[in-house]
Amino acid sequence: QVRLVESGGGSVQAGGSLTLSCTSSVHARICMSWFRQAPGKEREGVASIAPSDSTLYAESVKGRFTVSRVDDKNTLTLHMTSLKPEDTALYYCASTPPPYYGRDSDCDFRPNFYNYWGQGTQVTVSS
Repeated sequence: QVRLVESGGGSVQAGGSLTLSCTSSVHARICMSWFRQAPGKEREGVASIAPSDSTLYAESVKGRFTVSRVDDKNTLTLHMTSLKPEDTALYYCASTPPPYYGRDSDCDFRPNFYNYWGQGTQVTVSS
C-alpha cells in the first residue's frame, strides 16, 4: 500500500509560480505522475517521472512546469511557473505499485496505469 499526500496548492495571479509536493509513504522504485482536473473537465496528465528520472510533460505545460524527485525519491515536486488561469484545477499525484521495473516510456498519462492516488491540492490562478 502506498499513501500519497499532496501539499503546496494555493491561489496566485496569472504569471505567478507555485511548487506542489507529494510525499510517498514508501521509499521505492515507482513511476509517479501529476494529474489535474478542472470543474466539468476530465482528469488530464500534467507531468510524470520514471524511476530513471526521465520525464514526460503535457504540451500545455512544457517549458513552464518542472517535475522532480527529492529526498532520495520519497517526495515528488511540481514547480509551476508562468501560471495561467487555465491551469486552475485540483492537482493529484499518482504512483504505480512498488517496485516498478517496466519501461520508462510506460510512465505516461494513462490514469488506470496508477494504483495509488492522493487526495489532491487546489491550484487557483486569477487573471
